[in-house]
Amino acid sequence: MSEENLIARAKTGDKEALRELVKKYEKTLYSFAFKICRNRDKAENIMQETFLSMLKSLKGFDGNSKLSTWLYRISVNHCLMEARKQKKGIFVEPGDDDELFSDKYAADWSNIPHKSVENQELKDILDRSIAKLAPEYRIVFTLRDVQQLSTEETAGITGLSVPAVKSRLHRARAFLRNEISKEFQK
Repeated sequence: MSEENLIARAKTGDKEALRELVKKYEKTLYSFAFKICRNRDKAENIMQETFLSMLKSLKGFDGNSKLSTWLYRISVNHCLMEARKQKKGIFVEPGDDDELFSDKYAADWSNIPHKSVENQELKDILDRSIAKLAPEYRIVFTLRDVQQLSTEETAGITGLSVPAVKSRLHRARAFLRNEISKEFQK
């Protein structure tokens, strides 16, 4: 059955159609929430809150965007609400610091480790660096570079303009490049 039919049936209260929609998106939404909040329990709660919001608002879903885009937007809102609950100052927000964009932080990628153990270490470094990003930057980075959505889709989900998405993505990438380079210099 097509997604459009499932949505139409779910709008009428068809529980089986709702189950199918939840089943279709639960892994994607959990994975996305986990990448943003970096905590299994919080990711589970955000996923559940996203589906509760979907249930409450599904009748108002007009179909002008894909359901996945709409669900990402709801999830982003819940992730940001969760981040606001956390202490201020625990995230780094990349600024206009030209230092972030200097060539000294451009790592020599030809010397990157090539064994799986070393690759795991690189993954751990990247994960720690991503966790330092402010949620607003982590969301844009995750949608564009991890989920591989287009800039336009990311803008639609986040409510930002395309140039703002590009700017945040550029700053997030520069910050991550800087953090990873610092780790390699150790």
